[in-house]
Amino acid sequence: MQGRCSCGAVGYRLTEVPLVVHACHCSWCQRESGSAFGLNGMIETRHVEVTRGTPEAMELPTASGKGQRVMRCPDCGVALWAQYHGTGPAFSYVKMGTLEATGAVRPDVHIFTSSKQDWVQIPADMPSFEAFYRRSEVWRPEAYARFQAERARVAG
Repeated sequence: MQGRCSCGAVGYRLTEVPLVVHACHCSWCQRESGSAFGLNGMIETRHVEVTRGTPEAMELPTASGKGQRVMRCPDCGVALWAQYHGTGPAFSYVKMGTLEATGAVRPDVHIFTSSKQDWVQIPADMPSFEAFYRRSEVWRPEAYARFQAERARVAG
């Protein structure tokens, strides 16, 4: 999976598939995306490889109060991925709309649907939660195992 900003100054490649793809309907993601929800693929940061340019880090607030570091193109300003301080720098949340092949991306789960727009229809077969959820109950077993292994790896 490869992606880039709008102007092409910063490019990246994912060397593994995301652990999970969230369609987040919280008001913060709506504001940041300028849309009805944010579509973010959570992945181990070591699997996000910059292939062109140098993204610029910007610290932004979050509803949790813990904040996030958003990696943007320094030229066009497009947000490419973020690291939420709640999960730490070992995990990144890639903005799925910056991928070259966005049609191949489908959310695994819809979250914070308590603040979703009324006109958004979530398919009946799609897991959805008014807030967050238990990873071990929702994720594919292999993704959850990768998540646990990465947490153990960075803990040392």
